[in-house]
Amino acid sequence: METSKPTTKRYIHIIGLVMIVFFVISFITNILNSIIVDVKDSFDLSLTLTGLLPFTFFIAYGIMSIPAGFLSEKYSERTLLSVSFLVMALASLGFALLPQYGVFSITLFVLGCCMAVLQVIINPMLRVAGGEEHFAFNSVLAQLVFGAASFLSPYLYKYLVSKNNTDDSLAEMLRGWVPQDLPWASLYIVFAAISLVLFFYVFLTKYPKFEKTEEEKAGDTSSYWDLLKNKWTILYFLGIFCYVGTEQGVGNWISQFLNQYHGLDPQTVGADTVSYFWAMLTVGCLLGLLLLKFMDSRKLLILATSITIISLILALTGSAQMALIGFPAVGFFISVMYSIIFSLALNSVKEHHGSLSGILCTGIAGGAVIPFIVGGLGELMSLKSGMFFLMIPLAFILTIGFWAKPLVNNKTISLKKD
Repeated sequence: METSKPTTKRYIHIIGLVMIVFFVISFITNILNSIIVDVKDSFDLSLTLTGLLPFTFFIAYGIMSIPAGFLSEKYSERTLLSVSFLVMALASLGFALLPQYGVFSITLFVLGCCMAVLQVIINPMLRVAGGEEHFAFNSVLAQLVFGAASFLSPYLYKYLVSKNNTDDSLAEMLRGWVPQDLPWASLYIVFAAISLVLFFYVFLTKYPKFEKTEEEKAGDTSSYWDLLKNKWTILYFLGIFCYVGTEQGVGNWISQFLNQYHGLDPQTVGADTVSYFWAMLTVGCLLGLLLLKFMDSRKLLILATSITIISLILALTGSAQMALIGFPAVGFFISVMYSIIFSLALNSVKEHHGSLSGILCTGIAGGAVIPFIVGGLGELMSLKSGMFFLMIPLAFILTIGFWAKPLVNNKTISLKKD
């Protein structure tokens, strides 16, 4: 690539594409938090079977993260992006045309696999398209886009299932494609359309040559085995596993909890609270970036986790108003956990950072296992008891702040005068 021209101006269309991909990943991934009660009622599911839905989606992340790294070494960005969006379109349309529980589970698994591939591709694309000197800024911008999509997706759900917009021709048309008692399934017609549009867009887009850094390369099999022999790899993998499990364990069950214990409508109050949960997670991320300039990341992790535990206890044991405040508060305080755990992991190992990233991303499978455990315990005891299980992964995250020994600490600004 030429160095005389600003990279950000030359590949601005690629930056835009990456932001769109981040938006779509978040939009489709986190819609499950909003529709979970409707899915449960539509298919007459137990809490355990309901918990299997996020399990099938996030276990696909865990299974595909490392293979996606190898695929990205063999095939071009255009090929992997195009195939991923085409498969997403077919899977979404397949469920919309045949809305059954089994088909929905398969659709979620396929979508999860595609999301894992997309995640592996877009970060190196963003670095090259925007320039290394702007990568940190663009990464934060991508996280804001990700959070905005999570905030907005419940409103699309409300729009499509609302009984007050029967005069809206678009909503009526979309609902007309699916059974009358499954209006939420029309979401997947929208997802199919979005994926199909992006399939054509990424196929026709001209791409620069993407040269991966050593940290972005997948690495060979021996590098993975070397890392897996290192106790820090396992501990930080568990950290990511616990974080994503907690995030999804709260997000997936908010609407059901509010409906079951406080009688609040999942299609209105429940969807709004889920939206606020993700909005506060995004706002918290921005505050976390600022605090990391003044605090050691381990101390910030201890503080944030402690307040998260208190907020979750209040949400689960308090009044309806307390729950409506407590759940978004949990989103706000967990927001810094993922980036801190990930950075501590990379700063605790000297080499094979690309392979380590693949192992850590496999920890996203926590979003499959922990919500499923919450649902299973909810079936055996009560949903409230099941959600108290989340104290265990939070307790593990809390310990990271005490035992982490990174080779490099985050750089902070001292407010004291010399």
